[in-house]
Amino acid sequence: MRKTLDALNAWAGLLGACGVAAAAAAAHMPGGESLRSVALVLLVHAAALPGLTARARESSAGGRLWLAAALATALGAALFSADVARLTLRGARLFPFAAPAGGTAMILGWLIASVAGLADLFRGYP
Repeated sequence: MRKTLDALNAWAGLLGACGVAAAAAAAHMPGGESLRSVALVLLVHAAALPGLTARARESSAGGRLWLAAALATALGAALFSADVARLTLRGARLFPFAAPAGGTAMILGWLIASVAGLADLFRGYP
């Protein structure tokens, strides 16, 4: 599990870098409103991932749940943002329903984090 958590933290850096790039592009191109949403999603989830992975490392009760939450939010943010960015910049989607699938994965990830927090609360942390 440690390598997966380390990979997720590396992924957080990549999401953050892409978020800053999306924010810069949104500021400098006409019609960049969609890229502002991409930047927001990427930066928020990039900042959240280290916290989710830290909880996965520390939690005895919900460690796997925290890992699942981190994976779902990371993959969801990447999928959603890549689809919206590609549509904005190229006029084509990654594949049908890519953005809704990514958004659903992010929502699921945050719900899993809620369950993991409850598991820690009721089973004892750490």
